[in-house]
Amino acid sequence: MRVISLSLSIFAVSSWALAASTPSVKPYLSSALADPSRASDVAIDARRKLGEIIAFSGAKPGDKVVDLIPGSGYFTKIFSSVVGPKGRVYMIWPIEYTKVARSDPENSRALAASPEYRNITVIQQPAAEFATPEPMDLVFTSQNYHDYPNKLMGNVDLLSFDRAVYKALKPGGVFLIVDHVAEAGSGLRDTETLHRIDPAIVKQQLAQAGFIFEGESLVLRNPDDDHRRLVFDKAIRGSTDRFIYRFRKPQ
Repeated sequence: MRVISLSLSIFAVSSWALAASTPSVKPYLSSALADPSRASDVAIDARRKLGEIIAFSGAKPGDKVVDLIPGSGYFTKIFSSVVGPKGRVYMIWPIEYTKVARSDPENSRALAASPEYRNITVIQQPAAEFATPEPMDLVFTSQNYHDYPNKLMGNVDLLSFDRAVYKALKPGGVFLIVDHVAEAGSGLRDTETLHRIDPAIVKQQLAQAGFIFEGESLVLRNPDDDHRRLVFDKAIRGSTDRFIYRFRKPQ
């Protein structure tokens, strides 16, 4: 794989490895990152590698995007600005997840009601019944893919879930997964206990669902993480070794 450097004036130079060609940085992404309505988020952009991740996702004006289990809406806001008035962003909350994070969907609805983010729609649905109102260009999830096979989510079968995402995407659409790295060969062993997942099992299941693996961004990799700690351990929280994988539904 090639390693390609990307730089923007508003975030640090970073690298990613790709099996395919890398999209160049577009002015609409620079504009979205500099949007004054994001003022409260800017302080963490460098740590979370926001610009690099959004560029790697390939999101563009007019796109239809899912932010799956969107948390505070940190990524949702940037997707909203990037896709613009002709695009749409769906914040999807699994009902099972909201039983332990009840205020999150309410905060999402408040965000969608604000004048700056009128292209956002909030959806709550069973974890095992992933579906979208229209065909998607991008399904994005950060640090929550590993939750699906866990008791919290009703022990969802990951392959079935991946196939549902595949069905929701347009031909050529992208499934972008960011998650905590587990020990090599561990499969799904640590999803419930350490909140980590073996990257190899992610590639394997997505391939079985019909996706093509296009490449990996390296911006959140951390070789100092030994993969045996709980991700909430103070010694590693916020700096775990994380993979960013891009999968594409064939045209």
